[in-house]
Amino acid sequence: MKLAILDRDGLLNAPGEGFIASPADWQPLPGALEAVAQLNQAGWQVVLATNQPGLGGGLFDAQTLVAIHARMYRELAALGGRIDAVFYCPHAEGEDCACRKPAPGLLLQIRERYGIEGSAIAVIGCCRAHLQAGAALAGAQLHLVCAAAGAQAATQPLPPDWPAGVRVHASLAAAVQHLTQPAPPPEGRAVQAAA
Repeated sequence: MKLAILDRDGLLNAPGEGFIASPADWQPLPGALEAVAQLNQAGWQVVLATNQPGLGGGLFDAQTLVAIHARMYRELAALGGRIDAVFYCPHAEGEDCACRKPAPGLLLQIRERYGIEGSAIAVIGCCRAHLQAGAALAGAQLHLVCAAAGAQAATQPLPPDWPAGVRVHASLAAAVQHLTQPAPPPEGRAVQAAA
């Protein structure tokens, strides 16, 4: 099994001015849902790990969060894609919890639930906090998507306080292409074409 752990806001949908507090606020980014469908078609299971401090701050309730994700599920299904589960931290900023990214609690829960090693996990996000949490999964592939910052940002080196080994992509589609392309044959061995 291969598992992709995605962030939500800024990766799948426009982050909005403040919180995504209703289904109408949730607007998918161009090409993002198609990229998730492509991951599914390549045999990846996809889950979300998202901080939702608006719950803890009383800006919306759990029923509203379910409705937001129901819209996301419907739009994905129309494209042949799916998200298998959503893990979220409901705590407001400043609360002491182990699940609010960059703390690794959510991602550790996901790894435990799916029972797989970090080497079979790709952590894909558009912010440092998501990738810092992913770095706690030893062996996980870390992928930064710079869609909101523009394609130019994907060519810039990351600051030294970012996790080591982060691959940088201009879009979620580019990250998915990287994950789904066939592995090159080992060097020094001839590959015989099938007849």
